Amino acid sequence: MTTDQIILFALFGAVFIFLVWGRWRYDLVAFTALMAGVVLGVVPTKDAFSGFGHPATLVVALVLVVSAGLVRSGAVFLITRTLVDSTRSLGAHITLMGAVGGVLSAFMNNVAALALLMPVDIQTARKAGRDPGLSLMPLSFATILGGMATLIGTPPNIIIASIRETSLGEPFKMFDFAPVGGITALVGLIFVAVLGWRLIPHREEDTSSGNPMEEYAEYIAELTVPEASKLEGKRIAELLDDAEKADVAIIGLLRDGKRRYGTGQNIRLRAGDALILEATPDALDEFRAALSLDFADPTRQEHLTAEGDGVTIVEVVVTDQSRINGKTAQSIGLAWRQRTVLMGISRQGKRIKEQIRKTTVGTGDILLLLVPEGRESDVTEWLGCLPLADRGLSVTADEKMWLAIALFAGAVTASALGLLYLPVALGLVVVAFVLTRVIPLSELYTHIEWPVVVLLGSMIPLGAALETSGGTQLIAGALVDLTAGLPAWAVLTVLMVVTMTLSDVLNNTATAIVAAPVGIQMAQTLGVSPDPFLMAVAVAASCAFLTPIGHKNNTLILGPGGYGFGDYWRMGLPLEILVVAVSIPLILVFWPL
Repeated sequence: MTTDQIILFALFGAVFIFLVWGRWRYDLVAFTALMAGVVLGVVPTKDAFSGFGHPATLVVALVLVVSAGLVRSGAVFLITRTLVDSTRSLGAHITLMGAVGGVLSAFMNNVAALALLMPVDIQTARKAGRDPGLSLMPLSFATILGGMATLIGTPPNIIIASIRETSLGEPFKMFDFAPVGGITALVGLIFVAVLGWRLIPHREEDTSSGNPMEEYAEYIAELTVPEASKLEGKRIAELLDDAEKADVAIIGLLRDGKRRYGTGQNIRLRAGDALILEATPDALDEFRAALSLDFADPTRQEHLTAEGDGVTIVEVVVTDQSRINGKTAQSIGLAWRQRTVLMGISRQGKRIKEQIRKTTVGTGDILLLLVPEGRESDVTEWLGCLPLADRGLSVTADEKMWLAIALFAGAVTASALGLLYLPVALGLVVVAFVLTRVIPLSELYTHIEWPVVVLLGSMIPLGAALETSGGTQLIAGALVDLTAGLPAWAVLTVLMVVTMTLSDVLNNTATAIVAAPVGIQMAQTLGVSPDPFLMAVAVAASCAFLTPIGHKNNTLILGPGGYGFGDYWRMGLPLEILVVAVSIPLILVFWPL
């Protein structure tokens, strides 16, 4: 190996290690690697930021804006608002939601599709009195599968189409992925709807109570003893009867900002003490009212109620792109910026040992917020979280719905017919959405996932450098040697399994950037068409079903579904095997060697 190859392989190895470790966000890891590559001379300075103007990066950003416009116009709600029917059987509900999720994710970003449908699914579970974990994982998998059917459905398809254009002179078109990705998605959806959901671990305790959300609706919260309270001087033990009646667990005490270990049942209460409680939102409110307790931040609570028509409780789930992710409510100024009080945090049964406002919030946490009446959507959108109640983010007037649909359909048609280059077609849709105020100009850039843009912009030059240095040829040669003498379908299977394994533990975008050039090199070494290898990479990079970290959709459902890390493979492993078994013959039929 040359010196450049050694350096690049070391950089990619470091990127993969840090991505799996998860200590730092993927965009920071990728950008650091890019800067290291430039300093070490393996990435030319003139190409350092070429990835940020790459068509794949632009298309991903534009698709996110277009998806937001379709949601805000009410176009997508036209479909979803008819779905909340708790009288359907679980199997019928999963089939319907999976079908809608699959279709939506084919034409909009699959993360956006799940973000739209997840509250609908949870609301249906609440009304039906069943555990939402039985349907959220099938919904997540369905939106991942549906994205494989079109060019814009998932970032790996966009990246692979761009790499094909760079390497072979022509990109894949809008529906080139449909014969393989679409049919594979359909078979996968049938499996998820008929058999897959039955493989999800079912916890009996989740449905034994009247509240089907009990598994994840338990919050760690704080209520404080106000001045001149009748509770001053009383022992905590004297509150246990009231706590039991309200179904609240007293799990600790905070005094002067310091945690008193244990429940300290004989400690006498003082004004300003904060009781640490575990309960549902309704139980917390009942206990607070019964004992005339204050919220954890009574001063801000007074301001909050004085400035508006009242307050309301909102439940939201934190995503990896949320403003509060990795921060505390205090550090982002939740109270003084948005007049919102963080009442509690639900974190898969883990105890919150710090003060609630000073607790670092993570992806998958569910937050219980006290919000000024009428500002629920504004606060949720400012935080970048997903609502768990029957409240969607604000949408524009319904009269713009058909306009938004027509603009998007026109762009897709023009691109599919080769009349317009896809980035140009999507760019025109974004301009039209802004001019017609489907998307307010002030919110245009808030819908772009900038960490994904940075990831793509950083990894593309590194991937190009690896290919230029001959590194991808080395990897491809090793895989060809490994599969020497095997039939074509076996070679494609090995490539798919390797790519799929990487995608289960890494970001699928990064996986596609590395694996697609390897696929092209393998095809050139074998003297066959590279298209079947690119299709194999496209399908494999999208299908991350074994872990909650392989795809953002799996991460989003982790908290609301009450899942453990090891729950995903039970349905995910047979689904991945099925995807390989179905897609390999389809690739050989529609994209012959």
